[in-house]
Amino acid sequence: MLDIKFVRENPEVVKENIKKKFQDKKLSLVDEVIALDEERRVAISRADELRANRNRLSKEIGALMAQGKKEEGMALREEVNAQARELEELAAKEKEMNERVTSIMMSIPNIIDDSVPIGKDDSENVEVERFGEPVVPDFDIPYHTDIMETFDGIDLEAAGKVAGNGFYYLMGDIARLHSAVISYARDFMIDRGFTYVVPPFMIRSNVVTGVMSFEEMDAMMYKIEGEDLYLIGTSEHSMIGKFIDTITPESELPKMLTSYSPCFRKEKGAHGIEERGVYRIHQFEKQEMVVVCKPEESAIWFDRLWKNTVDLFVSLDIPVRTLECCSGDLADLKVKSIDVEAWSPRQKKYFEVGSCSNLTDAQARRLKIRIKGENGNYLAHTLNNTVVAPPRMLIAFLENNLQPDGSVKIPQALRMYMGGTDKIMPKK
Repeated sequence: MLDIKFVRENPEVVKENIKKKFQDKKLSLVDEVIALDEERRVAISRADELRANRNRLSKEIGALMAQGKKEEGMALREEVNAQARELEELAAKEKEMNERVTSIMMSIPNIIDDSVPIGKDDSENVEVERFGEPVVPDFDIPYHTDIMETFDGIDLEAAGKVAGNGFYYLMGDIARLHSAVISYARDFMIDRGFTYVVPPFMIRSNVVTGVMSFEEMDAMMYKIEGEDLYLIGTSEHSMIGKFIDTITPESELPKMLTSYSPCFRKEKGAHGIEERGVYRIHQFEKQEMVVVCKPEESAIWFDRLWKNTVDLFVSLDIPVRTLECCSGDLADLKVKSIDVEAWSPRQKKYFEVGSCSNLTDAQARRLKIRIKGENGNYLAHTLNNTVVAPPRMLIAFLENNLQPDGSVKIPQALRMYMGGTDKIMPKK
């Protein structure tokens, strides 16, 4: 969320940013919120004036009563009572306008970084760099669920009966591989200096609206009926919420956290044939990284975070590339994002396996996440990035490590989490 003072002083900058994000329907919100803010400030000024006048009159009433001038004192008291009624009305008006201003401000997108390419959607994201050599083997790579089925490793039919579409049972070696990847990702991040955290898997509505836009909330979050609780779509939501209404001394920054959680998402909308199986699902597990830092350090941390994901995938013999997300593909709170995509030998193309985002002070402003500095308190910057999110990551792993005999090679880095084995063999 932007600072209302910034919007007031830079309306054309804010409007131009909205145009860059192809959200022209929001242009009118800028003038609307500036007008509301002016009306609110007039009301606040009048309320302050009335309070000062009330204090002055109260002293005068006391003096008049002491002098025995009861009639004059009572006349002034009636004036004070009238002003008290006006103050009460102004307080209600101010509360209403505060809510309206906040609601509008939460719909106006953050100012994107100057380096972000301009484009309407993810089809206009820009490739930055490739890591590892993408290989297409001289044998056919089956669809990922077909590979899993040769290991008796997945049951979508039973999951459909139990929970519906978008759920799955993972079993045997495939389930173990899933857990091994999560454990490896956890230790990988701990070795890089991050503190491991298992957060709450449900959060309150004020945290939800603090970490994401209304559009994301509607498209993603499952609400617990009868409770002010939502299932998290990613542990970032809970992790950023950990710092709500806090003031952290500069000396304790940066906060470098890596968190494990299940994730729950509605995944609204129709998806293509390449998103059947376990591409887009309602429940999955994820290892995340989150950083809370000083504003001048967030650009440095942004590059460090996405490089962690690249290094992890390369260590598992999975070629990846990075994509700079264009303006139209950025969620409203994000200033800059890099997607990490893994190579699919079967599709002969890359597909998304993670995303790194810098939100600068947008979440911090909503959640009052502040830093205590020598010259006073100021807002922190927050960043997040996917370490791994199986089972989607398993698709890339299985395709890139599948052998001609149907076995799957286990890279050296993962063997200690798979009982020391260097490969898993199909059951059929």
